[in-house]
Amino acid sequence: MSDPRISVLAVGATGSIGRHVVEDALRRGHRVRALVRNPAEHRFPDGVEVAAGDLTRPNTLLAAVDGIDAIVFTHGSHGWTAAAAEAVDYGGVRNVLAALEHRKTRIALMTAIGVTDRKGTHDWKRRAERLVRASGLPYTIVRPGWFDYNEPDQRRLVFLQGDKRQSGTPRDGVIARGQLAEVLVRSLTSPAAVGKTFEFVSEKGPQQADLDRLFADLDPDRPSTVDAVSDAANMPLDREPRRVLDDLKAVELRHASLDGVQSR
Repeated sequence: MSDPRISVLAVGATGSIGRHVVEDALRRGHRVRALVRNPAEHRFPDGVEVAAGDLTRPNTLLAAVDGIDAIVFTHGSHGWTAAAAEAVDYGGVRNVLAALEHRKTRIALMTAIGVTDRKGTHDWKRRAERLVRASGLPYTIVRPGWFDYNEPDQRRLVFLQGDKRQSGTPRDGVIARGQLAEVLVRSLTSPAAVGKTFEFVSEKGPQQADLDRLFADLDPDRPSTVDAVSDAANMPLDREPRRVLDDLKAVELRHASLDGVQSR
């Protein structure tokens, strides 16, 4: 049985993962829209619609999300500074969710393995995860290992939960960029992937064809919390910055409003 054809917005479409997402989504027959700041500076395969928008400027994102069934987030500030991570890694997710307003859009968010270790700028990626969970939208959150450190015969996918690999080195696990893009895109049409957060790496062996089975074996996140199932409780909400709590509240209010509209 083939996957349903949907319209996909690629956020981070010009990046090393985003370009794979665009190509994989096209290959699967989806309609693809690429979000970029300067359309004239980028070329994409035939059939890709290009939308201009800046993740740090919410008013520029309204047209980009219009008519979209699903969004894949692979953007990133590369962790240069905490301010950049807040503005892009976190702020980009917040601003796109706000632009969606009352649309019931499927989300696939890429963060990173070790995102709960409280080191460097990881907290902002984790806060972006919390916004997605609080949104009430159907989502899958993917925390990949280190990109392209895998050997040619290292293709078997391993899904993990609890974020226990935190050496900050490729010892935590590795994954090919193309495999990461495939998992993100395939999660969009898999009912078994909804509401789940997981780390994933590759080990020696061929890649499995049936990703739905891998998704199905994962534990879902608990609806009553903004954290992933089995994650360490090491970032208490009552110690979060006021602006972050305000953003969570705004997302929750949109969720409540969306539920009210759908129940009429």
